[in-house]
Amino acid sequence: MTIVGARVTPPTVLTAADVAAAAQLACLLEASAPKPGNVSPGRHFHDLRYEDFLASAAAIGGPLAGAGARPVGATVRLAVEATACWTRSNTNLGIVLLLAPLARAALLESPVDEPPSAGSGEKDAPSWTLLRGALRRVLEATGVNDARDVYAAIRRAAPGGLGRADAQDVADEPTMTLLEVMRLAADRDGIAREYATAFEVTFETGAPVLNRARREGLSWDDAVVETFLTVLAAGPDTHVARRGGTAVAADVSQRARAALAAGGVRSAAGRQAIDEMDRGLRDVRNTANPGTAADLTAAAIFVVLLGGGWTAVRRGFSRF
Repeated sequence: MTIVGARVTPPTVLTAADVAAAAQLACLLEASAPKPGNVSPGRHFHDLRYEDFLASAAAIGGPLAGAGARPVGATVRLAVEATACWTRSNTNLGIVLLLAPLARAALLESPVDEPPSAGSGEKDAPSWTLLRGALRRVLEATGVNDARDVYAAIRRAAPGGLGRADAQDVADEPTMTLLEVMRLAADRDGIAREYATAFEVTFETGAPVLNRARREGLSWDDAVVETFLTVLAAGPDTHVARRGGTAVAADVSQRARAALAAGGVRSAAGRQAIDEMDRGLRDVRNTANPGTAADLTAAAIFVVLLGGGWTAVRRGFSRF
């Protein structure tokens, strides 16, 4: 790393170890923050504990480190298989589906680009613009074999409330590319919608909110909770919709909006609203668990970390 005037020039490449560490840390930060309706330290589900998420974060390091050397689908399958060695619950399928293409994009493309030219209008672009461009190319390059591996991973993880699809159902063998099957499912699944939109929520909502919260001095816990609430407030959680129905999902999003309106993590009233929201979302079946919003939050954390957000977010250091 070199210093040019007041500007920090980052390393020219991200290593496999960098990406794996960022992926594991993103999972740990997401699981450790007290997000309402989710597992966190001291807040367990009857069939799933915080420690399961710690084990899952450790498990995916190896597969994510190799994301640049293999197709996206293979990385997803290997990460889910590695997780299954440590926990019998589905702790991270959505996270793995999001992190695998991001990791491949980060490892295949140099994070250093030419400075924006005068008058290009790009000087104020988000620091992860290059990463998103690389991600688009990774997603467009996926094939039918990627879809097959992802289908196998989904069947292995056995997420609740999956249901059946009229075309390209995960119980069958796909005949379309991974991006194509994700586009088919985009209207009913938030993770699939990210694939179809080049991770719109991750890059346009989650990462900016998290980046701003950290710059403004919020702790990682508070910044993650604020990001989670913002993502959830923006639209119904599809995991909740699958398990509890659209009305329950709409109600959960309304609770998130109310908590933010009360000040969220930045005020006593907001924190009380978050606590009340958490109590209201817990039942024995975890019906109202906003799992998709949590997965999207993990992806946003990963993007911010890849840009140097762990050590230098306040002084503007950025790899992308």
